[in-house]
Amino acid sequence: MVRLLLSIKADLENVTDLVPASESFEYFFKVKCTSCNEEHPKFVSLNRLEETEVSSGKGNTAHFVWRCGLCKRESSAKFDPRSAPQTYSADANGQFAPLLTVDCRGLEFVGFDPRGIWKCAGAESGTVFSEVDLEEGEWVDYDEKAALPVGICNIESQWTRA
Repeated sequence: MVRLLLSIKADLENVTDLVPASESFEYFFKVKCTSCNEEHPKFVSLNRLEETEVSSGKGNTAHFVWRCGLCKRESSAKFDPRSAPQTYSADANGQFAPLLTVDCRGLEFVGFDPRGIWKCAGAESGTVFSEVDLEEGEWVDYDEKAALPVGICNIESQWTRA
């Protein structure tokens, strides 16, 4: 089993505490088989609430179960149950910071697409922005309390062994 840490980096403008908006957030990852190194051509999705039974286990479950199209080997991944997604704060602005950890068996995640609804807060006002859509890779709005433009752009990710 390999534990992988997903870290993100973004340019935050007058906001802080970026995190997926709900527990049912759909994460989109690029996946690669560690047996034959075949990379799946599309992003796959998984969330922290849904689990699937692993065929080789005695009642074992995982958040993602995948059979490689090339070597036909079954692999699985499970979010670390001890840690919720971590917020990306203004202190980390422009630097990589941990988001979440995944336990992987027979596969590795090699990419991340931040599409979906996130939330953050105004750095000056604390105003909560709960509908931050990063589908286009960036988001802009206006914080009326602080009278400042707010935004998120230049989102990058990296996977490392935890």
